[in-house]
Amino acid sequence: MSEISLEKAARRGEPSYVWRAGQERRLRMILQAAEDRVSGSVLVDGCGVGSYLARLAPHANKAVGIDIDFERCQESRQKTPLVVCAAGEALPFAAKQFDLILSHEVLEHVQDDHLAVDEMARLLRTGGRVIVFVPNRGYPFETHGVYWRGRYHFGNIPLVNYLPDAWRSRLAPHVRAYTRADLMRLFYRHPFKWLRQTVIFGAYDNIIQRLPRFGKALRWVLQLLEKTPLRALGLSHFWVGEKVAPASTHDRRKS
Repeated sequence: MSEISLEKAARRGEPSYVWRAGQERRLRMILQAAEDRVSGSVLVDGCGVGSYLARLAPHANKAVGIDIDFERCQESRQKTPLVVCAAGEALPFAAKQFDLILSHEVLEHVQDDHLAVDEMARLLRTGGRVIVFVPNRGYPFETHGVYWRGRYHFGNIPLVNYLPDAWRSRLAPHVRAYTRADLMRLFYRHPFKWLRQTVIFGAYDNIIQRLPRFGKALRWVLQLLEKTPLRALGLSHFWVGEKVAPASTHDRRKS
């Protein structure tokens, strides 16, 4: 990678350029979690090059993508035309427009994740669903690389997520990783009923490409661990929330 490409990867992450088993698995999870909301108005918040947007669009009455990166928006428009270049903290839409919002590995990169969550909650209709994937602080590797001695080093770096906050922030100031408590604090102000709050492992497609038998065995074992408490070591949080009507003043007084 060139220096410019490395800096971009650090600041905004690398989108899914190639559609493989890992992306296909996550798409199935998204469709299952969305249920009938996917047939309404769908927003992919941080659509990158449009891989997930293009696959959700055939199910939707209207599918819109937003991304802060102009070049990625242009690439995404080649797959699905309704793509807007905008920051997740200031989305150019009126309130309560969408039945489904997907935020796939995006919140860790935005400048203000609280504002980005505020915007998703604002745009979602009552009864609509938000689907969120974000990096898990419990995962043994920082997958977005680190800064060391003033230079960015791309790749999977072990044990960074287990360092104290101050040390981790020096190595990875460009990206967040979340604990379950972090996510609860991020969403607590908004009226969501959580239908699923879990952690998943990856699909390890890169390893499978190089070492097929070992990679497939590794994927099978790790995804099996998602059914055990060891899922706390997984790659990403996977949360599904449904927006409910906020309690009235009368209801709050009674509770």
